[in-house]
Amino acid sequence: MSITSERKDPLSVDDPLSDFEVRDVTLEDKAKRVYVSGEGPAVIVMHEMPGISPHVARFARWVREAGFTVYLPSLFGRDGAVPEAEEGGKIFQRVCISREFHVMGGGKTSPVVSWLRALAAMASRECGGSSVGAVGMCFTGNFAISMMIEPVMKAAVACQPSLPLDAPAALEMSDEDAGAIAERLKSEDLTVRGYRFEGDQFCMAARFKTYREKFGDHFEGKELSDQSANSETSPFFAAHIPTPHSVVTQHLIDREGEPTVQARDEILGYLRDKLQMS
Repeated sequence: MSITSERKDPLSVDDPLSDFEVRDVTLEDKAKRVYVSGEGPAVIVMHEMPGISPHVARFARWVREAGFTVYLPSLFGRDGAVPEAEEGGKIFQRVCISREFHVMGGGKTSPVVSWLRALAAMASRECGGSSVGAVGMCFTGNFAISMMIEPVMKAAVACQPSLPLDAPAALEMSDEDAGAIAERLKSEDLTVRGYRFEGDQFCMAARFKTYREKFGDHFEGKELSDQSANSETSPFFAAHIPTPHSVVTQHLIDREGEPTVQARDEILGYLRDKLQMS
């Protein structure tokens, strides 16, 4: 599959996100800004730390161009901004003390996931009752899988799921949720996916091992070699992320045949298959 982004500006400048409809969405008495674009089944793309960067927006456009309606919620950070080192560090600190996120300690589902499940249900209604997919990254990586409790969810991709930060083998998910998701995946024969780089120090192999223990063959994990990662990244990543990390954004090499591009295309193919697109 060959995908090209409509955006011609370099990734080193702020993205105005002008090709997205900007909406303020209130669910469960909480309002969040959501960027919406495209046609077809809904896919919720959740950004990584420190926000909706130009790289994240590029991935969202790839999803849109593959035939989906993209819902891109703003969960933290400055929308469209290039991840700068100092600003990104301050955003990281704020998120770590936010009540919406459980950054440390496994065995708990972040409160924001409830809002995201409601967003999935709303997106399904707006897209004609179609099934919904989700892609999470870094801080939001596991959110995609946690959303699978919502019945309209049929596909979930966790890219470098990094929470909890202090327990490499733990999941950012309550035991109750993990059990319910495992039962649903088994009873409906669904699969969820995960992607990471082998040397990633924020999403280690132990976490994928736990996913496999919880979900068995219904979790399909792929680990890319560190040598396949892009070495040219934004200032925040250069300063704070010492290992290959972001599979479909910062560390993706946008050339045909590159392992990261192959991973991106696998994700798009998985979404098409699970959301029953012809």
